[in-house]
Amino acid sequence: MPFSSRIPNFYNLSTAERRKKIVEMCDLSEDEIALLDGKGVTDETLDYMIENVVGRVILPLGIATNFIVNGREHLIPMAVEESSIVAAASHAAKIARKKGGFYADYSGSYAIGQIQILCVKNFSEAKSNLLKNKTKLLELANSTNKILVKLGGGAQDIEVREIEGKTGRYLVLHLIVDVKDAMGANAVNTMLEKIKTEVEKITSGVVLLKIISNYAVKRTVKVKAIFDKEELGGEVVVDKILLAYDFADHDIYRCTTHNKGIMNGITAVLLATGNDTRAVEAGAHAYAVRDGRYRSLSKFEKNEEGDLIGYLEVPVLVGILGGAMNVNPIYKLSFKILNVKKAKEFAEILGAVGLAQNLAALRALSSEGIQEGHMNLHARNIAIQVGAKGEKIDKIAQQMIKEKNISFDRAKELL
Repeated sequence: MPFSSRIPNFYNLSTAERRKKIVEMCDLSEDEIALLDGKGVTDETLDYMIENVVGRVILPLGIATNFIVNGREHLIPMAVEESSIVAAASHAAKIARKKGGFYADYSGSYAIGQIQILCVKNFSEAKSNLLKNKTKLLELANSTNKILVKLGGGAQDIEVREIEGKTGRYLVLHLIVDVKDAMGANAVNTMLEKIKTEVEKITSGVVLLKIISNYAVKRTVKVKAIFDKEELGGEVVVDKILLAYDFADHDIYRCTTHNKGIMNGITAVLLATGNDTRAVEAGAHAYAVRDGRYRSLSKFEKNEEGDLIGYLEVPVLVGILGGAMNVNPIYKLSFKILNVKKAKEFAEILGAVGLAQNLAALRALSSEGIQEGHMNLHARNIAIQVGAKGEKIDKIAQQMIKEKNISFDRAKELL
């Protein structure tokens, strides 16, 4: 039987039953099963990752289902503390399946390293000399990472910008590096260190900062999906979603929450895979203001059939190897569940999850309201908080949903 991310009633299974299903579908080993059981990550492993380790913070690892990205079925591991996110992504992906799922395009794994050059006396001459010496600088940079170059990556180009700062003018050199399947910070920063002295000689300036940029404008993913109008609840709902999108695209107060909703999905996958959530979040929000004002990262329109078409474009400074991913085995397990072999595939999945999350939020806001859907999923959490166990958890949750009175006090009374 071909692999499918469509798992009917997955949400209604117990945690143990869901785990068993994923173990079977992804052919997990005994060691990998132990990781899902919360075992196998030692204090020694954690001590390698950061300083002054005293314990661990546990996040639930959920699986979003129903995703098809560029014709491939994917189960999506998501680590997040907020209820409704995994369910919402799964539901939106189910709607997108009817029209073929998500179609994504990745610009490539190009990272930007920056060198700040101070005390430049002749700016036009310094800029010209840097560009004339481009081949020499690229060769020098690439001498630090022969393996990356052998794989077809490495330093590819340079750009030179002039900055008018508060304390004066200075040059900024951009080193463009194809980092392939790595996030690339270590490789890029090492290259910058290597060419520092040569840059100073060429410009007769003084280098200060040498650091990768998280504004990954050469490392973007574009995603498109068609959401069937009937699956959404009819053309009336489609029109309401378009109005909600327009609100987000023209009001910074709404747009900040709108874009946060996109990142709800993307960040949850980044956390599950050990990627740098802060880098991607910072880059995404900077990208939202690239036209001079803060705008929606997504775009929606209606086609001739009345279906909703969604688009998302976002920079994704991510990798599938290196850093924490080489240390903590839970991240490797997440990639095995994702079934990706290249950073390209991973970036495309992130875009799809972001668009799915955004669509789900807009649909909820435009129909039953975000709070009702969110609180329905939150009802079980409240039942647990008041001390319910076993079958009582679902009984109390269902009663509160039926009464439309989901509260701590009501859960306590029912218990």
